[in-house]
Amino acid sequence: MGSRLLSGRYELLEKIGDGGMAVVYKGKDKLLNRYIAVKILRPEFCKDATFVENFKRESQAAAGLSHPNIVGVYDVGREGNINYIVMELIEGRTLNEVIAEEAPMDYRKVIDISKQVASGLRVAHKNKIIHRDVKPHNIMITTDGVVKLADFGIARAVNDATLSTGNKIIGSVHYFSPEQARGNYVDERSDIYSLGIVMYEMLTGQVPFDGDNPVSVALKHINEEITPPSQVVPGIPPALERCVMKATNKYQTNRYSSAEEMIEELDNIAFVSSVVGQDLFAESSTVIEKRAQRRAQMEEDEEYEEELRKKKKKKKSKQDKKKMIIIACAAGFVVLLIAFLLMLKFGVFSSTKPAPDLSDMTLEQAQQECDDAGFKLKQGKDIYSTDVPEGRVCQQDPLPGEETPKGGTITVNISKGSKEGVVPNVVGMKKEDVEDYLKQYGYELGSVKTETSVEKEGTVLSQDPTAGTKLDKESRINITVSDGKGKEKGNVPAMNGMPLSEAKKAIAAAGFVVGDITYDYSDVYGNGYVMWQQYEANTQLDKGTSIDISVSKGEEPPEPMPDDKKKKD
Repeated sequence: MGSRLLSGRYELLEKIGDGGMAVVYKGKDKLLNRYIAVKILRPEFCKDATFVENFKRESQAAAGLSHPNIVGVYDVGREGNINYIVMELIEGRTLNEVIAEEAPMDYRKVIDISKQVASGLRVAHKNKIIHRDVKPHNIMITTDGVVKLADFGIARAVNDATLSTGNKIIGSVHYFSPEQARGNYVDERSDIYSLGIVMYEMLTGQVPFDGDNPVSVALKHINEEITPPSQVVPGIPPALERCVMKATNKYQTNRYSSAEEMIEELDNIAFVSSVVGQDLFAESSTVIEKRAQRRAQMEEDEEYEEELRKKKKKKKSKQDKKKMIIIACAAGFVVLLIAFLLMLKFGVFSSTKPAPDLSDMTLEQAQQECDDAGFKLKQGKDIYSTDVPEGRVCQQDPLPGEETPKGGTITVNISKGSKEGVVPNVVGMKKEDVEDYLKQYGYELGSVKTETSVEKEGTVLSQDPTAGTKLDKESRINITVSDGKGKEKGNVPAMNGMPLSEAKKAIAAAGFVVGDITYDYSDVYGNGYVMWQQYEANTQLDKGTSIDISVSKGEEPPEPMPDDKKKKD
């Protein structure tokens, strides 16, 4: 489609997405001078007044969500029969595209993506909003790896009075929960089921249920058991497989009770896998069985040798027994001597010992290392570090290898990550949400100025530094917010050549007031037609401004002939 302006503000530039409910365009907010995404509801849905009202109400509810893992919603509006949502423009790919290129995906990347989606769901659920359509197409991944959950357009804001779902089934059938397929009670655990299906697809490259039509797929969600992902792709960590199977349990009560609980489980899996490694983590049952067989064989061998020793003992003479005692004593003495020398070497009798190296460990790992070495651990400061990842030990006192009193204390400083960060975008947000949002990225709110604007009072109009700027964390971000007192702008219509009656209507329709009307003769414009307007067409003016116009009286009549000339004729 060509360029088009919605509500005199949002310019549509190009189509970037096409879904079952809506079409998405890249656009530009002419007022705030920023690129945006505009989602327009398909015409067939606009015929249903109830659906349109729900669409508007639910989108406005989603606009109240502010989180790094949720696509921001800036505005919800309608122009004529066009219903639209203005959203944050994401530079990146959908998870659907990533799965198509990379699946089966590395389990560590699956954990990372799943945790970020669950973090977005956690915020939505705390605000009583159920997404209802969690699927790879609605999960965006930015170029720097941030996962963002999009399209709350068909979500239902939950309250105590509306917990049943007798409406028609909505969403994508391959990621449906069984209760959605039945049209029954839907809650936060329905989103968890859908996320579990997304995890299954990332790990295996396929959805667990497929069919010739949506109905057959929905019935499989209700009636059939999911094939464990490790049977499709070997080597998936058992703990991660258990997480997927729990999330996709057919009974809501058997799933994770909340997104928070699921995040904790994924954190535990990630920690264990980082410590023991994938090979040990995903050890097969065949290897375990072989080890058990070897242990059983060793036990049988020991029993057989014990019987031989008993028989030999009965045959040996008393002299042999004395000889064995002497040998045993000598061997025991040698063992004790060796043990004593080793204890001297490793400082068992010393009052000090070398401090362990805790570099790059998590606080939990450092605590375990100190416990094993006989030291106490004290957490010091959180400091920035360009070399050590966030949440890990970057400094310690005493230093690694330094002689330290046994039972002494080792103080560790924990990395806050790199001091340099990227300033987030707060333009369009509500003033009261900005401070907490900036803290999530390590920044502080600076000065707050007020400026007259048509935007709602408290809406952020601009920020300094601008979004995307590289800036040291703990720096202050200054903002300018709207006072809500600005007048709405309108475009002056083109009225030259219009009949006076139509010109008056055009002025009123554009939000202006008819000013002074003058009349004059014209050789170009017919009688009663506008031949001049005070402001040029398409000029931006405050609505309510008066516009003067001049109207033609037609051609000027000829001057009358003098009386003496008439007599001569």
